[in-house]
Amino acid sequence: MNKTERNTLLVTLALGACTVLLNACRVSIPKGAKAVKPFDTQKYLGKWYEIARMDFKFEKNLSNVTADYTEGDEGMILVRNRGYDKVKLKWKESIGKARSVRDPQEGKLKVSFFGPFYAGYNVIAIDRGYQYALVAGNNLNYLWILSRTPDIPDSVKDDYLHRARELGYQVENLVWTEHEHIAVEKQMTN
Repeated sequence: MNKTERNTLLVTLALGACTVLLNACRVSIPKGAKAVKPFDTQKYLGKWYEIARMDFKFEKNLSNVTADYTEGDEGMILVRNRGYDKVKLKWKESIGKARSVRDPQEGKLKVSFFGPFYAGYNVIAIDRGYQYALVAGNNLNYLWILSRTPDIPDSVKDDYLHRARELGYQVENLVWTEHEHIAVEKQMTN
């Protein structure tokens, strides 16, 4: 390989790596979905229970999943996700950060658990009391139904499932999170 070919190869590889990095950091929202506006970050802070999710490798086999959002510096939201791995019989926790993408009054956020890599976190439905939320990721592979309690009324669940189905989500693939209240309390004190 001569010097010109080697330089061309290096430039091509560098451009490819940049493309991969940019796609890994891409913050988007599924086609047809709209983030809630107006959105009140202060009301959103606090503890949420995961009711259902599209399963993916970081949450595989988890029950008792919660997300705690607290206020950080300069508009940052600190994220603490926690769940119990039913196979490994131990708690798993992820600490991350989130912030508004553009407009702090819109439920379109970006979240990161891995350094400079961000993903879309889009609140696409929320009730007036900020008790129940429907959250979409970058694409149709990521969806969460959240509640301030381990249970959700059927009317809210049905509404959120209908909205998700209209966007193209395969809601039959949702994993319904188990919350074993007594077991969780005992595990947390040990």
